[in-house]
Amino acid sequence: MPRLPSIRLVLAFGLALVLAACARSHPGPPNLPPPTPSTTVGPGDLFEVDVLGEKDLPKEYRVQPDGTVDFPYVDRITVAGLEPQQIEELIKKQLVQKKILVDPQVTLVVKQYNSKKVSVIGAVQKPGSLPWSEGMNLVDAISLTGGLTSIADGDHVRITRLVGGGKTVTATVSIDDITDGKLADIPLQAGDTIKVDQRVF
Repeated sequence: MPRLPSIRLVLAFGLALVLAACARSHPGPPNLPPPTPSTTVGPGDLFEVDVLGEKDLPKEYRVQPDGTVDFPYVDRITVAGLEPQQIEELIKKQLVQKKILVDPQVTLVVKQYNSKKVSVIGAVQKPGSLPWSEGMNLVDAISLTGGLTSIADGDHVRITRLVGGGKTVTATVSIDDITDGKLADIPLQAGDTIKVDQRVF
């Protein structure tokens, strides 16, 4: 009988440890600066151009390593560092100057931003660099790597973002909370690094 209280104490302590292990800490909404818009094109990017009424023109163009593309009738034009709207205006201007079209209607959509990357490292199926795309979110990036591994700590995923002055900011977010609908997904910025740690057993 004198040992009963000590047994109860041991059982209570053991139960507390189990509950503590089961109750995972969640970091909550991340204190991360909003992404800075970055839609200028660069080498390796792929975009689609449509000139109204000109169905025979090629649609897709990939930016060459020197930052140029070869566009029919206007030859080579430099597009690296330009926004999509600026490239539209450049193509229009060239078509008019070359007397190919009088009032061309040009629309351009970037299909792949291969010059802009997001890095995903740590406990994911296929860590590495991914082409960033406009509107890309954290869950998108994790999915493109094949998802988390079985030993990943989905509650503590770190995002490091470059801010002004060459400085970086790192915030921790729970992927589990995002996929459970408890937290909004995180918009990514070109150059972000995502690190998924392993669970501590």
